[in-house]
Amino acid sequence: MTDDKNLLAQPGQSESGHIDIYADGSYDAAKEKGGWAFVALHNGQTLATQSGSFAAKTNNALELIAALKAAEWATTHAPSLKVTIWSDSTHVVEGCKHWRPIWKNNGWKRYNPNPKARNRTIPDAALWKLLDAKLAENPLLTVAWCKGHQGVSGNELADELAGAACARG
Repeated sequence: MTDDKNLLAQPGQSESGHIDIYADGSYDAAKEKGGWAFVALHNGQTLATQSGSFAAKTNNALELIAALKAAEWATTHAPSLKVTIWSDSTHVVEGCKHWRPIWKNNGWKRYNPNPKARNRTIPDAALWKLLDAKLAENPLLTVAWCKGHQGVSGNELADELAGAACARG
């Protein structure tokens, strides 16, 4: 499900007083470890970059930790500004926009309409809970999708930093 308001938003076209943060993850399945990174931009100028490595079972976890770190930075350094976290991960974007309230309402478990079936905890529930808290803390913080590997400079830099953090392990 897509929020129609964000169909009009384009990565890199920010208004004054608005910060764009590009978050990305990189994963090495053989090592079960990866890298995450984000790049914060205001009017095309880099405000901050961060990256690191994280042990995980899936690429989705690295994409999620990148969004979480971006949200933590925004909440600390830009609490009164509109901030968009751009992610090329549909898992993160759809999770934030559509599934997060449902998961939260269901005790961070997947909904199953069959009353006899077990409702299983969602993968990376601990990370989702942390991200949920940051998004709830700052109503000016939104998450939006940008297509990866399409020349969007912030996304390309976040991808490069995440890849380097993954390689450093």
